[in-house]
Amino acid sequence: MKLNNELQPMKRKIFKVNLLIYATVALLFISCQSSNTSNINSIATDSVSIRLGNVSFNQHCASCHNFKQDGIGPQLAGITALASTAWLKEFIKSPKTILESGDEKAKVLFNKYHTVMPDFASLPDVEINRIIAFLQTQKAITKKKEKPDPLAIKNPLPEAIAPSGLTVDLQLVTQFPYTSKEQPFTRISKLDFPPHSNTMFMLDQRGILYALKNGKPAVYLDIAKWKPNFINTPGLATGFGSFAFHPEFQKNGLFYTTHTEAPNSKKAYFNYNDSIKVTLQWVVCEWKEAHPGSFPFAGTCRELFRVNMVSGIHGVQEVTFNPLAKKGDEDYGQLYIGIGDGGSVENGYPFLAHRLDRIWGTVIRIDPLGHNSANGQYGISPHNPFSKRTGAEALPEIYAYGFRNPDGFAFNPVDGGLWECEFGPRGGDEINLIKKGGNYGWPIREGTFALHPLGNINNVYHLPGNDSIYHITYPIAQYDHDEGNAIAGGFEYEETAIPQLKGKYLFGDIPKGRLFMINIGDIKLSSQAPIKEWQVAVDGNQVTLPKLCGSDRVDLRFGKDEKGEMYLFTKPDGKLYKLMAAYQQ
Repeated sequence: MKLNNELQPMKRKIFKVNLLIYATVALLFISCQSSNTSNINSIATDSVSIRLGNVSFNQHCASCHNFKQDGIGPQLAGITALASTAWLKEFIKSPKTILESGDEKAKVLFNKYHTVMPDFASLPDVEINRIIAFLQTQKAITKKKEKPDPLAIKNPLPEAIAPSGLTVDLQLVTQFPYTSKEQPFTRISKLDFPPHSNTMFMLDQRGILYALKNGKPAVYLDIAKWKPNFINTPGLATGFGSFAFHPEFQKNGLFYTTHTEAPNSKKAYFNYNDSIKVTLQWVVCEWKEAHPGSFPFAGTCRELFRVNMVSGIHGVQEVTFNPLAKKGDEDYGQLYIGIGDGGSVENGYPFLAHRLDRIWGTVIRIDPLGHNSANGQYGISPHNPFSKRTGAEALPEIYAYGFRNPDGFAFNPVDGGLWECEFGPRGGDEINLIKKGGNYGWPIREGTFALHPLGNINNVYHLPGNDSIYHITYPIAQYDHDEGNAIAGGFEYEETAIPQLKGKYLFGDIPKGRLFMINIGDIKLSSQAPIKEWQVAVDGNQVTLPKLCGSDRVDLRFGKDEKGEMYLFTKPDGKLYKLMAAYQQ
């Protein structure tokens, strides 16, 4: 299946990307007074430094930067010719310090990306120098400079998110152990519980699965001790991705995880042409307790499949079972897995996504206890939407497709529908209601906007007049990067302890820590529900999450317990809070 035919008539309109550097990135360094000659002379040129710098770049930088497209941060081709080595070193060490000093380049960066890059003050000078040595080898490709595309939308969603007037009291539940001496001190990112159990589990992306015993975290599983090729770098989206307990865990002791391993650790079941780089592999595993209920974990592990990924972003960060399904239901015991595009679009391989014969950018549904998959390690339900097609036409595992980074899964207790959240490079972050066989558009769509994936994906456009022929399902809510940078999927509050939250879906923004909600009654397929903002208080005092966790990058996530009560937690300080009460201001 070729990339959507919509691309063909658009090619004439695609503005040729000026890879010398995008106009905005050029502004970042316009005040740099250092000569190119003196700058280059201060950068190492030996092959060893460059090779080690490449390794460090992939470990620390590649999740946010590449050399073709702006991503979470600017593309960096040609950057050493436009900024002094001294400025680059200081910015890498502490971008926040540079920004607070009034530096004009840093201010332009912040105004474009609306977030501050994490600092790397802990990196030794020699490692920073090697990164810069590697950057020096990434030359900008000189092309004729063109004017910005007049058809691109400057502000996709100009209307600001309105306040709800609600403030929710938080109660500290526990603090998770630090797994690093540097920020973020923890990488806690998912809270869940086994069916018919009041024991909550929390994962730290650095490889630890905790159980809360008497309110205190205790290590249940350390993936690194089982998987020698386990890695939790590069970047923000690698390591221990997700976990899910089988509906009959109390009897069979089965649960499922995703994690990252070094490239070529083993042969990948889902792979691509060997001319395309492999940065890492995502692995989906089944774990079986030797004696159900034992602690810590003791038992066996088997691999269901592994996936090669172009970069360290947009991986396999969500697995879940439908907790509402009963025995005999089509969904009972079916494992949903979100598989991102692996950064393939940003890195120049858009043909890997938005197609039914490839796994990237899909939500799949499998029966982990079955064996009729091509590799024999899991089953595929005959109820899957593409299970009747041949392998050349579609992968039978696919439940829905056209995603950038499917995450934040939750099931609607009203109708059992699956919600999914993901974030985009420009048009914004979105909440989707997943329907069987649905096409969600990436990379020819981002939210309710059109993209040109062969051009500058940071430009978004109005939908074409013939949009209906593409049968794309659009989000039920969205916000753009004026409001936040990366959506944190949440849950509907359905209990009675906090009546003001009843019937509301609560979510937020990962880096900024802003807190949002939509009314369940406003949700309609392919129609935009209004988003409102809510606040939190601790000990009666209203507080922002950046101040509460002590970091401008909050790394916000949400969880739910077996009673349906909700929690939020943040990576920098590793603290878990329970939502206790709400009041209108």
